[in-house]
Amino acid sequence: MPQDKNRQFLDFEKPIRDLFDEIEKLKLASEKTKVDLSDSIKKLEEQILEKRRDITRALTPWQKVQLSRHPDRPYTMKYIDKMCTHFVELYGDRNVRDDKAMVGGFAQLGEQTVMMIGQQKGTNTKMRQMRNFGMANPEGYRKALRLMKLAEKFDKPVVTLIDTPGAYPGLEAEERGQGEAIARNIYEMIRLKVPVICVIIGEGASGGALGIGVGDRVFMLENSWYTVISPENCSSILWRSWAQKEKAAEELKLTSENMHQFGLIDDIIPEPLGGAHWNYDEAAALLKPKLISTLYELKQFSPEYRVEKRIEKFSRMGFWDEVSA
Repeated sequence: MPQDKNRQFLDFEKPIRDLFDEIEKLKLASEKTKVDLSDSIKKLEEQILEKRRDITRALTPWQKVQLSRHPDRPYTMKYIDKMCTHFVELYGDRNVRDDKAMVGGFAQLGEQTVMMIGQQKGTNTKMRQMRNFGMANPEGYRKALRLMKLAEKFDKPVVTLIDTPGAYPGLEAEERGQGEAIARNIYEMIRLKVPVICVIIGEGASGGALGIGVGDRVFMLENSWYTVISPENCSSILWRSWAQKEKAAEELKLTSENMHQFGLIDDIIPEPLGGAHWNYDEAAALLKPKLISTLYELKQFSPEYRVEKRIEKFSRMGFWDEVSA
């Protein structure tokens, strides 16, 4: 978790930032005057908790999108580090190269070995460029599929952590078969004989999310989002401008509550007050037991039953009306 002096704040977190500034002033005054101001500082810290609670309680869809992109928010590798032990990262798609936007490997989750896979964003400018901002190329999805098949070979469950603004849309990605790679993953994930759990931990955009998003159970963190297109791109298509991104976020019904109501996800995982970026340990501690209990539940069923139910699950999704001629 970032130190207070390095912490970054979103616009709607300004009341919290002001309280942190007050605390810093009191600490400096205490050092200069040698006066004990710990009681005043403690009261301000309590106010910060209350502000975090108030902000979380009244978030708009666009604010949730902003939280999902918070620069201090924990990414896939942070969750793996906090939830798992003995993580062994595996590399490459055995065809083109290793895609740094997609990470994965075997790890110990509780008392069981699992295959952890997810998109990884960078924590600074250099790392973001190396990770391609969490936007995987075709070889990233083929790498993910290779790891899933490896897990199936050794009868180990698969856990995917989804956090991407979308698959990389560059010309070279299309030339190497971006659409085919994502479609192949969807096809193969439906048929995997091992338990599969998918968790949207941040951004869940378009086919970039679906490429590792088919499982027996699909969960979302409280302040994540999941939809076919980002609010900005939706706004640019419908209104020829990004200015309507807040309205687009509202109309897309992209929040975890919307997705659960529509039956597109199975459950919502709570986050620390104000968002996962406030406490990495707590964020991981809220997710880990859900994964362990769900894996235990899924292991009670035969592979054939899980595959059958997975197909039924995704076949039921969506709403439609039939109009007679």
